Amino acid sequence: MGESSLLWLRVAAGLYSLGLLDAIITVLRRRESLFRPALTAFGLGALFHLVSIVEQGLTQHHFPANDIFETLSLCAFAVTLTFLGIYWRYKAESLSVFVFPLVFVMTLVAALRNPVSHWQSESVRNTWLIIHIVLAVAAYAALFFTAVAAVVYLLQERQLKRKQSLAIYRIFPPLGTLDELISRTLGAGFAFITISIIIGVVWAHIEYGTSWIDNGVISTAFATWGIYLALIFFRVSAGWRGRKAAILAIVALCCSAATWIAHAQLEKRLQ
Repeated sequence: MGESSLLWLRVAAGLYSLGLLDAIITVLRRRESLFRPALTAFGLGALFHLVSIVEQGLTQHHFPANDIFETLSLCAFAVTLTFLGIYWRYKAESLSVFVFPLVFVMTLVAALRNPVSHWQSESVRNTWLIIHIVLAVAAYAALFFTAVAAVVYLLQERQLKRKQSLAIYRIFPPLGTLDELISRTLGAGFAFITISIIIGVVWAHIEYGTSWIDNGVISTAFATWGIYLALIFFRVSAGWRGRKAAILAIVALCCSAATWIAHAQLEKRLQ
């Protein structure tokens, strides 16, 4: 990728990051306090993104979709245009919780196409990796509590439907409390894993160069983040509550097992 087109792509990623911040705040505080400035930055980011794609195509003299990085850039731009069109027509602000983080991460990955210099300090390298792991583990812990609350929710719901009054069910919190716990832990976990992904991607880019995209550890981390993003979308945007959200949280915990193992292997690199 040309230096100029890469610069515009990184500018676009920087503008898209405001949308990511808005999504995290919306999930944690349940209000879209930054949506308007984030939407403006998102639109400006789309313009710089378009300039990057066009310039790359003119430089290469063919359609810029030669590898996974360029393909991700095109996909991110397509999602951006689709969202802007839907918002212009339907004012569907709730979709931003899903679209803003997705576009930012895809653009960030695409912007890491060119290799950079290796770590100048081993301590800095290990510190970045430790922060990534700590945040990832915190995200898994939050997801674990989300899944536990989900299981208790399902048991409590079943007890109420059957009108049972077993003594063990009396220790369970009310359904409203459990639903609130699911929301809180899910939001915190999403914030942790998103920041962890960003730090991990930058670390892998410096560590492995352009070959980092094929790393299995990174792939499983992206898979878990994608599951988290789906959880957030169904919870916040689609309005999933109760049984549906509980079942989805349990499925997400099961799917995150592979990522946990991958991070356990990654931790050995510090030794």
